[in-house]
Amino acid sequence: MNYIALGDFKKAWVFRHKDLPIDDADLAQIKPMTAQRAAVLWSTMVSREQDHPDFFTPHDWAGKEDNWEEVVEWENKWEEGEALLPLEISDYLGWEDNTTVYFCLSREHVIETQFGVFKRCWQNFMFLVDGSLLLGKKRDAAVQFLETGEAKLGKRPK
Repeated sequence: MNYIALGDFKKAWVFRHKDLPIDDADLAQIKPMTAQRAAVLWSTMVSREQDHPDFFTPHDWAGKEDNWEEVVEWENKWEEGEALLPLEISDYLGWEDNTTVYFCLSREHVIETQFGVFKRCWQNFMFLVDGSLLLGKKRDAAVQFLETGEAKLGKRPK
């Protein structure tokens, strides 16, 4: 089994926030991975050495400044209650709504969903920001959401 029930995810409260309701169809598409599956994806797409974004080094692609092209603000739009993911981020990624995406918190915590769901529910996901990475399946573009209210836009090396 690759996923755990959303109700069993210890941070599921972010998806049940009373001020940011998510419809049932979107909730069904928010799938936290088991720790084992998350570790495999993290090792493959993020880092073989580090367990959390706080510990990235230049040996990790996400720790190399050359892989990041631009920094944009996300927090102002979040505080203003912007319904959809900021356009600077969506436009940079250029992904279709049905693109499978991974919101990577740490080696043990990765959430899989569709990009359309992430765009609609992005405010809920931002409660989990701690250097978290948004990666697309078979896509090079990446976003790292920082607690400073900024997001780094860049590319994963092939």
